[in-house]
Order: sequence, then C-alpha cells, then structure tokens
Amino acid sequence: MFKLLVRAAGMLLLAVGPGAHAQTWPTKAVTIVNPFPPGGGTDTFARPIAAKLTEQLGHQVIVENMGGAGGTIGATSAAKRSPDGYTWFMGAVHHTIAESLYAKLPYSIERDFEPVTVAAFVPNVVVVHPKLTGINTLKDLIDYAKKNPGKLNYGSAGSGTTHHMSVELFKAMTGTFIVHIPYRGAGPMMQDLLAGQVDLAFDGMGTSASQIKAGKLKPLAITSRVRNPVLPDVPTMQEAGVKGYEVQTWYAIWALKGTPKPIKDRMYKEIVTAMNHPDLKRVWATQGADPGGMPPEEFGKLVKSEIAKWAKVVKDSGAKVDN
Repeated sequence: MFKLLVRAAGMLLLAVGPGAHAQTWPTKAVTIVNPFPPGGGTDTFARPIAAKLTEQLGHQVIVENMGGAGGTIGATSAAKRSPDGYTWFMGAVHHTIAESLYAKLPYSIERDFEPVTVAAFVPNVVVVHPKLTGINTLKDLIDYAKKNPGKLNYGSAGSGTTHHMSVELFKAMTGTFIVHIPYRGAGPMMQDLLAGQVDLAFDGMGTSASQIKAGKLKPLAITSRVRNPVLPDVPTMQEAGVKGYEVQTWYAIWALKGTPKPIKDRMYKEIVTAMNHPDLKRVWATQGADPGGMPPEEFGKLVKSEIAKWAKVVKDSGAKVDN
C-alpha cells in the first residue's frame, strides 16, 4: 500500500512538472524592470506591452523604472533577483555596448540573462534645438563643429547608450569634436534639449518624433539605412553625406538566468501576441518603429553580433567609462 502511495505521489509530481507550472503561471503580479527613467524610449514600448500582457495574463504586469549609469544600475538589480518568472528585464542595444564600454560590470548580459525577444527596432534621428539658426542640414552641423571644436554639446540617455556611441561614431567619421553630456535617461535629456540647455542629440525616434512635428526640434538626418515613414522628408545619414553610417536602436526583453524554460516560452508567445494586437501596432507605427518578435535563438545571435560590433566602435573611438 505504501509503495502504491509513493508511486501515485510521483505521478502527481510529474503531472505538475515544469510544463504544468507554465500553464498556471502567473499567480501574482509580474514585474518588468526598465533600467531607465519614465518618459524615455524604453518606456514608450514597455508600458503598452505591460498593459496588454496584464489583459492577457489576468494579473498585473508592472513596469519598474530604475535609471542610472546608462541602464547598468537597473540591469545589476535585475540580475540579482529570483529567476522565478515574476521578474523580467526590458533593456536595449545599450546593454550590448556596455559590455565593452564599462571597465567593470557587476553583471553580464549574456551570463546573467536569457534572451526572449526584441520588442521594437527604432532609428535614431539627429535633432538640434531651433536656437541654432545657422544649422539646418547635417552639412551645416559638420562645418560648424569643425570650425568650432568643443563649442557644441550633445545630450545622451547615459554613457554607453546608442545616443552616446552613435555620436562618437559620427565624430570619428567626420573628424569633429562635440562635448558629451550624459543624463540618467532619454526623458531628462529631452527636457534639457527642449529648454535649450543642450544643443543637439542623436535621439531615438520614439522620443523625438512628436517634438519634431510640434516644431520644437529640427531634424537633420535619420541614422537608419532608409528613410522613415514618420519623417519621410528627413534624409538618411548617407544621403546627407556621411557614407557608411548606420545605427539602429532596439529595445528587448530578457528573462533572468535560470527562469524555467516553459515559463520563458509562454512569455515569448504572450509578448508576440501582444505586439500583434492592433492597439500596439498603432503605437509602433506612430513611433516610426519596426516590430520585433524574433524567436529567442535569433535574438541571442543578434546580441552576440551587437556586442562585437559595438566593441569595435568603443575601441576605435577610445571611449571608456570607469565604474
């Protein structure tokens, strides 16, 4: 009788194994750590996804903003949490740059996280404050920067973000010098740019498009290979004279290392379902973004290639952050 009970208990445990847990998950609120302050590009996509996931999962999906140090403070915090499926990380291409830019990182994007999928691909746009009346084209910017080295400054969402490294790449390719002013996120940077405290930025389309349309910023060029339908009259960097220049920001979701695979697989499917909803498609379109949704394996390959790409840019530019 005892053996029968033990066997029955074993069969019950098999029945409620990892796959079964994925079916019952979640049973409480889920957190997505956003390593930047509210109002930035990551927030633009994280919050609509969280809202739709809340509907689909039947439990609250909360976006926790934790800005600072180019997104590395939030990543460090997320990496230390329990991989139980109730904490996820929404970072960006910035976190592949940080791998070579920061002298010491207390985490590794490949060692401590596991890829789920890309949420959005977004081009950067070169924008200047209207106070710079003599700078109306990218050529104007290059000519002015060459004649007045160090007089212009640019804002970024933090050291190691594409807002930072895309300008460093631009400087290296054009032989110009523009002073870097890092912020704790794109939101705070945008406030100072609109106020004229910052001269220019290579900002994500998600945070700049509305300001451009309102006439508060002047666009000079798009950093992607082709023009963007949100700003069809704005030339690409190559069309504007910087041959071979191409930079694209992307935002993505990672699981914590050790998160049960059935839960990761379910989260991937739920995110793809959310991004295919008409509400989210409209948000992505207004931001000039291309949707992601690639499988985890493909996303993992993208991460590796971006780490290698940006390591070369960091080396060639000589940029480094001590931490």
